[in-house]
Amino acid sequence: MTTEDATPPKKDLPWLGIGTALAAIGASVCCVGPLLLLSLGIGGAWMSSLTSMESVRPIFILLTLVFIGLGYRKLYVLPDSCEAGAACALPEDKHKQRMIFWIGSVLVLLLLAFPWYAPIFMA
Repeated sequence: MTTEDATPPKKDLPWLGIGTALAAIGASVCCVGPLLLLSLGIGGAWMSSLTSMESVRPIFILLTLVFIGLGYRKLYVLPDSCEAGAACALPEDKHKQRMIFWIGSVLVLLLLAFPWYAPIFMA
């Protein structure tokens, strides 16, 4: 068996980042949504229906943490699937990917923790 017969590495898909962002938005829609609408001057009794999402918030929090964990695994645990000389094999690119991961993770975790620090903005 030669190296040409080996299974080619899978192409990277942006599903980790997209999944993390969507799960974080879903987890915080019950709390961030009404505040955002109020700050835009939109109000009404129908906004209370957004708080009904609070019952599924733990599921979205779990999904968010799973996607962040998968992103960490991809960047730090799994071996690189880049060929030597490819653009993704450069150390600068790996450093940029890790910086973007950590910045994005901090922003997503801040969004998840919004219900705990929201009263500061409401007072």
